[in-house]
Amino acid sequence: MKSWPPNIRLFFVANLLYQIGSGMFSVLYNLYIQELGYGGGMNGTIIGMQSLATAICFIPIGLIGDKLNRKLLLVLGALLSGLIFAGRSFYEAENGLLALAVLSGLFASIFQVLAIPFLAENSDTAQRLKIFSLFSSLVLAAQVLGSFGGGVLADLLQAMGISSKLSLQLALLAGSLATLAAFLPLLFMREQAKPAETGGMKPVRSEHRAEQADRDARRSDFKFIAQFVAVQLQIGFGSGLVIPYLNLYFTNRFDVSLSGMSLLISLGQIMTIVSMLIGPALVAKVGQVKAIVIFQTLSLPFLLLTGFTNLLLVASVSFLFRQALMNAANPIQSSLLVDRVSDKRRGIANSCNQTAFMLGWATMGPVQAHLVTAYGYYWGYAITFSITGILYVSASMIFFAVFREKRSLASERALNG
Repeated sequence: MKSWPPNIRLFFVANLLYQIGSGMFSVLYNLYIQELGYGGGMNGTIIGMQSLATAICFIPIGLIGDKLNRKLLLVLGALLSGLIFAGRSFYEAENGLLALAVLSGLFASIFQVLAIPFLAENSDTAQRLKIFSLFSSLVLAAQVLGSFGGGVLADLLQAMGISSKLSLQLALLAGSLATLAAFLPLLFMREQAKPAETGGMKPVRSEHRAEQADRDARRSDFKFIAQFVAVQLQIGFGSGLVIPYLNLYFTNRFDVSLSGMSLLISLGQIMTIVSMLIGPALVAKVGQVKAIVIFQTLSLPFLLLTGFTNLLLVASVSFLFRQALMNAANPIQSSLLVDRVSDKRRGIANSCNQTAFMLGWATMGPVQAHLVTAYGYYWGYAITFSITGILYVSASMIFFAVFREKRSLASERALNG
């Protein structure tokens, strides 16, 4: 990391703080809402409105980031997220809780959309995949640290005699302060200099050639983005049938305790971190596209085994391997996306990609609920896992067929050298 540009190192520090704060909120905030006396429906409404606000803002933030100063937007995202989190730590009225949830979703979209384009802008091709892999691993590690640390802090405060409500408020405030502190490293980043335009009159023919080249590049970029998004949409539909409900799968089918289920989810994140770090080694041998397909294909047997087994040990081990292998492809996909899209359209490319994935999560909830309700905890989950497997296979085949022949010699040399 010492050889990386200062902007990258500063952004990693900022992201560590941001994700720790977000992790603390993710594990404690629904408990705080419950402590205030609201029913389970209130938590669902808050999560839904926050997720919807994030999804709606993905594409506008991507477009704004491509046109304006990404550093400024990231600073504002961290600063305002921290302030909103601080307000959410103590606000109790229903309307205010919903309004602050929407604002949280809006500012959260800034980091989600602009992180990858910013890293790409400040790194060269040879460094990019390793940076993306370490970045994705750091996100998971920081979230695990924040989730665990938030729970421990709340328990310690209660052990000191502080009430349950106030202990949650103080722990949430600590998370908001961590998020707020993320804007400080961002302030020290230097904005990348934009290429200067050459002065003087240009020949008409040269202007025409430049305009034509720009149109061709725009057409090529959006064609690639559309193909990439179409594949990601299938993965999003498959993921949306299974991943948000893994906690329910373990508790419903195997009667696993909440602490046991939380431990399994955390172990899955830890294994994902390890697999993401070995991803660049596989890419160096087989290339980006084949590495993505290999990781996704290897995850499928474990996915199906998880869906059909009645043994908790088998389900736990297969879940951990599926989680690690499928998610190991994520930083490689991000690297592929930004490598093949020009810098001026990387923000919109990443936002379209994330919007497609979130659409799958947003639309598959009723389908999953119907299947489990209609067919029970065994066959209901077996069917949803099987449908997910079919969608993953289809997405991988299409991805390989569309993108395998499009690696340039220059990118191959960069990946290998």
